[in-house]
Amino acid sequence: MRAIVQRVSHAAVTVQGEVVGKIDRGLLVYAGVATGDGPEDVDYIANKVRHLRIFEDDADKMNLDVAQSGESVLVISNFTLLADARQGRRPAFTRAAEPDAADELYEQLCEKLRQLGLTVETGRFGAMMSVAAANNGPVNILLDSKRAF
Repeated sequence: MRAIVQRVSHAAVTVQGEVVGKIDRGLLVYAGVATGDGPEDVDYIANKVRHLRIFEDDADKMNLDVAQSGESVLVISNFTLLADARQGRRPAFTRAAEPDAADELYEQLCEKLRQLGLTVETGRFGAMMSVAAANNGPVNILLDSKRAF
């Protein structure tokens, strides 16, 4: 499982003109599920997202996590995080999990984040989504449950 975690001052996701998820300051998380991912991958990503210390404390140092800062999380499914663009010009998506398996693990990730005490908004799995966000920093963190980077 892979994720891009962005610290944002606000973010919203729209599907067919309807806002389906929206947060003010917090984390925008794009999550991609790979073939072979399971509950341990969900746990790894959820715990990393929950405990990343990327919000400023009173001394303007990145020492606080999302819960300590009292912020929310918007999680968007994104199979393109598994793209392989090393050859040619068209990315291959063969590492991405099949939709049914990916949807199940995406939902598990959202639920795990809620169990960890976070307020979680979501996009709509499999839909064509329009995401608007203001990156705060900018701060972008790449996560991979297989620790590829």
